[in-house]
Amino acid sequence: MEDSKQLLAARSEESQRNGCCGLDTKTVEDFRRRLKYFFMNPCEKYRARGRKPWKLTIQIIKIAITTIQLVSFGLSNEMMVTFKDENLMTFRNLFLKGYKDHRHGSLSLYTKRDVNEHIHYIINRYTNLQNLTVGNLAYELINGDYTPLTLCQVFYRNSTIDPENDTFDIDPHIDKDCISIHPMQSLSNDTLATHPNFSLDFRRWLLSVNIYLTLKTINLQTVRHHELPDCYDFHIVIVFDNRAHSGKIKVDIENDVRIYECSDWNVEGTSGKNDYLLLSFDSVVFLACFASLILCIRSVVHGIQLQFEFSIFFSAYYNKTVSWSDRMEFVNGWYILIIVSDIMTITGSVLKIGIQTKFLTNYDVCSILLGTATMLVWVGVIRYLSFFKKYNILILTLRAALPNVFRFCVCAAIIYLGYCFCGWIVLGPYHDKFRTLAKVTECLFSLLNGDDMFSTFLRMRDKTYMVWLFSRLYLYSFISIFIYMVLSLFIALITDTYETIKHHQKDKEPVSQLQAFIAECIDQPESGRYQNTDESTCCMFSSGCFG
Repeated sequence: MEDSKQLLAARSEESQRNGCCGLDTKTVEDFRRRLKYFFMNPCEKYRARGRKPWKLTIQIIKIAITTIQLVSFGLSNEMMVTFKDENLMTFRNLFLKGYKDHRHGSLSLYTKRDVNEHIHYIINRYTNLQNLTVGNLAYELINGDYTPLTLCQVFYRNSTIDPENDTFDIDPHIDKDCISIHPMQSLSNDTLATHPNFSLDFRRWLLSVNIYLTLKTINLQTVRHHELPDCYDFHIVIVFDNRAHSGKIKVDIENDVRIYECSDWNVEGTSGKNDYLLLSFDSVVFLACFASLILCIRSVVHGIQLQFEFSIFFSAYYNKTVSWSDRMEFVNGWYILIIVSDIMTITGSVLKIGIQTKFLTNYDVCSILLGTATMLVWVGVIRYLSFFKKYNILILTLRAALPNVFRFCVCAAIIYLGYCFCGWIVLGPYHDKFRTLAKVTECLFSLLNGDDMFSTFLRMRDKTYMVWLFSRLYLYSFISIFIYMVLSLFIALITDTYETIKHHQKDKEPVSQLQAFIAECIDQPESGRYQNTDESTCCMFSSGCFG
């Protein structure tokens, strides 16, 4: 505030400065008018110079077309993900004996007999797959031969374990032994036992048994949505995990999917017109975002150039250095947001075109890019709400509070991470929600928002007294510090900033040197004095004051 008053008081010495710097009053007023025009909103700029608000028009169009593009891709991506998940569930029910949708844990085996029976069960189901499945699953065919099922066991090279005498001798190097079984090969109960190079040897401290198989299918549900079906290769690995050597072998299925265009296809009544329309629409989105990108980059560059001009002028005219906050006024954060959004949309559109033409299958990357870009486009709408006074005070509050909020979050994050590491190490062995560092952060964030408190306390009841006591001190202190102190201080920061902004708007006093300088220009947009604003002021400043 003092800087603003000093700036206004210095107005009385303007003639002396003009004389020493070689600047006439008209040059200074023209530059002040340029600055005021730069910070006008699109409607005021239109009234001032009659310039069409192209960026505003393009942003409005982008909101519509990017949202339509995202919805279109989202529906296609949903069908793909659903198809993959349902096939994975199919494989678990087909190949895992006694599988009953184990949501609370993987399927586990405890005896050698169970392990052998499960392996025989999997191989039998695979060799008779065509007679079992209700889907359109098929074996992979390469050069006229079906890809075989591969059964591998992984174990230590040499090991002698004698728990009775508390002795062991282990060579930590790992060996892998595999056999192949073709789809049409019949399997008896003695096939594995009589194979010359294969037998399950639990005495050598078996680490795991892995079964590799490949199946093919076609996703036909896309036909109903006027999309060409994709062909899928499922590379399946059934893992019998015995690395813990605890007497419990966990069994689960891992599935790696490859999506590609089918080699020969025909859908009655289709001409590919829908595909061409989608590609044309994606091209329109690409061009709109590219035009927006060019316009916003040009505006950012112009703002940076004007910032340098203002710095030179301020140093010559007032013999002062422009503050960093005033410099940042020239860099429009909304344009930066739009530039990031445009780059992500352009990249996502290219990937989407590649997916539709079956050259690419990066569904996840494309969905992240398009989803984030659409979110940023909608967030950018807030910029245009700032043209209205009632909304502008909220936006100014967010912008003014951001630095203090960031510093506050850094301090709070340090305390938060301390609790995360402590909970992971101490409570992790006794509580599922603290088993990994990622789970700890999720659990504490839920507690921070008042969610799932009782169940978190409840699961620690049956532990040792020392761990139980520590868990109570840990949870009570975390909840008390973060809910009653940290969150309250966070809200107080926002509230204090809001009151400050509201006070300044009520008094209508400039809050920075830049705003005070611009406030001296009383020309309205409709005055017509913005038509011939001098664009070479910086050169005059440079030659007149520093030549």
